[in-house]
Amino acid sequence: MTKILPKSHKNRWFGVLAIALCLVIWEIVAVAIVKYSFILPSPTDVFTAFVELVKNGTLILDFEESMVHFAVGMGAALLVGIPIGIFMGWSRKCDAFLNPIVELLRPIPPLAWIPFAIIWFGLTLWSAGFVIFIGSVFPIIINTYSGFRSVPRIYVEAGKMLGCTKSRDLIRHIAFPAALPSVASGIRIATGVAWMCLVAAELFGVSNYGLGKNLWQYYNLHRMDCVVVYMLILGLIGLLVDMLLRYYIDHHFLKWQTKEVA
Repeated sequence: MTKILPKSHKNRWFGVLAIALCLVIWEIVAVAIVKYSFILPSPTDVFTAFVELVKNGTLILDFEESMVHFAVGMGAALLVGIPIGIFMGWSRKCDAFLNPIVELLRPIPPLAWIPFAIIWFGLTLWSAGFVIFIGSVFPIIINTYSGFRSVPRIYVEAGKMLGCTKSRDLIRHIAFPAALPSVASGIRIATGVAWMCLVAAELFGVSNYGLGKNLWQYYNLHRMDCVVVYMLILGLIGLLVDMLLRYYIDHHFLKWQTKEVA
């Protein structure tokens, strides 16, 4: 009796096939057409460089430093962005008061804050964390605000009828659960922006260590195979962080969206 795989498992093989084809095409183009590793290192060159970086411990140290930068900036963005978004979305007075400030600062590119980050915090993890915070806090604020503004009025009225008379209780039991999908989307967007800001901040010298810092360092040394290693590591870590975040949110906060009705 043959076992039939679910469609989701079958579709995963298409992704594996696509990656394998990309690697084969990349190897052929690099070895047979370009023939110059400085312009385009082959997958074989990149794998050899990866083994070299792992053996000398450089990659691990850079990974640890970058994750500290990411945690500092993203943690601060969550602590600041979610409360501000809640206040703005729940209270029209807070919205009128804070909205001009948010809309004035939001269009400023995070990289424009790098000079002040270096002046205020020096070449420390706090300066990198500050740049990441600036880049990730606004998506969280905007999506949290949008989620709370879109909560159906009938939910709030029903909550009041059931005994939730205080704003604190209404936010906790009614508004926040209803706005959570939008809040979760904002966090996912913010993680992607934070990862890009981390690399940019380290490239511009905000930190003495990190994946972005040594990516640029190996470019100066004309080690493009090592540059590609760092690029791929950055992409894989970003993908892994997004997958873990999506899994945690879907299975702990948004489980009701995918739960089948009996």
